[in-house]
Formats: sequence, C-alpha cells, structure tokens
Amino acid sequence: MSDIKSSDYKVFSIFVENLAKKLTKFYYSKLNKKFVTSNKIKGKGYDPVTTADKAFEKFIRKEINSKFPNHQIIGEEFGHQKSKSDYTWIIDPIDGTRSFVIGNPTWSNLISLNYKGNPIIGLANFPVLNKYYFNSSNTSAFVVENNRKKKIKVNNKVKFSNMKMSVAFHGGISLDQQKKIPKILKLMQFPCADALSYSHFAEGKIDVVIQCSNKIWDIHPLIPIIKAAGGIVSTWNNDNAIKAGNIICSANRNIHNQLIKILKPVC
Repeated sequence: MSDIKSSDYKVFSIFVENLAKKLTKFYYSKLNKKFVTSNKIKGKGYDPVTTADKAFEKFIRKEINSKFPNHQIIGEEFGHQKSKSDYTWIIDPIDGTRSFVIGNPTWSNLISLNYKGNPIIGLANFPVLNKYYFNSSNTSAFVVENNRKKKIKVNNKVKFSNMKMSVAFHGGISLDQQKKIPKILKLMQFPCADALSYSHFAEGKIDVVIQCSNKIWDIHPLIPIIKAAGGIVSTWNNDNAIKAGNIICSANRNIHNQLIKILKPVC
C-alpha cells in the first residue's frame, strides 16, 4: 500500500515477530496439555473448537490491545472489536483445529493486519514445528526456523509442465463438480495442510495451492506473505483474494491464467 510508511511496516513486522515467539512460548507453558473440544455446528457436520483456540485468541487480543489499543480486531472465536481505526487485526487462533485435536503438528496461529480492508502484514506461526512465516514489507517475506531467518521467494521460473500442485476441496465442491475439472484432479500430486501449504508455496517448495471454503481469517494472514514472496493469489474466478472463499495461488501469471481457465466450469 502506497500510504503505508516503511517505518510503520517495521513497527508492525517487529510486533508480529515478537508475537510469534510469545505464542510458541505460551503454547508450551500453558496449552500443551489436555483440552476440551466442542462442535460449533449443531446437528449435521463437524466444526471443532477447543479450549486452546479460545485461550490463544484471548492471548493475541491482549497483546494487540496492549500495543495498539485503538486498532480494530476480528477473531474467529470472539468476533469484531470495533473502533474508528483504519487498521484491523484478523485472527485465526488455531488454523487446522482438526490437526490440533489429533496431534498433527501442522496447525498454526494466523494473524494479519489490514489497512482499509487490505492485508499488509501477515504471520503464520507453527509452534510445534518451531517456525513462523511473516512479511516485513510488500516485497520481503521470511521464514524463521529454529531461530534461523531466511528470505523466501516463490519458484516463479517454473513451467506448467513440471509444477508441483497441492489441492484440497474441503467438501467445498461436490463430486459431480470435481468431474468437470478432470485436469485439476490429474495434477493433484501433493497433500494440502491448511496454512502450511500456502507457507510452503511462498517458500518455493510447491508451485500451486488450490483450496475451497476459506474464511477471511484463513486467508488474509497469508495474502501479504504470498505477495511479498512474489506469488499470485486470487479467487477461482480471478477476483481479489480478500473476498476469501475458493482460493488459488500460483508461482507466476502464466500458470495462474491457465488454471483459472481450467477452473471456470466450477466457478
């Protein structure tokens, strides 16, 4: 964003870096123990939430309110804390709650800072994997793993013929709809692990991620990281990814445009 000063980016990126470290410490000191799980959906379906989800979100809100008391906050578990500020923090306290429940280490804490509705800073923190991803500007993204910081970039030289693709429909499209995109089904080579797949994409480990049914807290924290790493991200019908829903990110524009055409029958 042109009206965000580099000094502001620095303040916000330092904050999310410190927050990542605090969240991992908080997990191991307070939350790495028994938890209670309940189902958000009454009746059919399963959308788990745990006592850890709520504890993480309370902790994150407290940290944000301490540093930026006038900013707005939207969290998956506790809704919208409104103000007149142009800045809004978006929180997914545990992205991948199902993974968390069964002990799969790929779950994460996702946080973005939006300015006038546009994500400008993102954080994807993986406590059990001991790493986190963030951006410090609109052109610089990093992974910090085992306290080692590395700048990351997508593999933008990759060609359609040898790209690595990760896909997850999450029940977002029916089997009949999937049959309308046989080329996507054929190209599905790698497992999809929620935010970790998007993070691996930004790191250049995979070249395309296609997912269904993203909420704003699932994707907003990842958008600035993806873009700062040089990636292309949009909805399946090539709309702005901030609208969430069905999301595709690609390592370059050529691949992105080809896949958008392939996905058109289910848009």
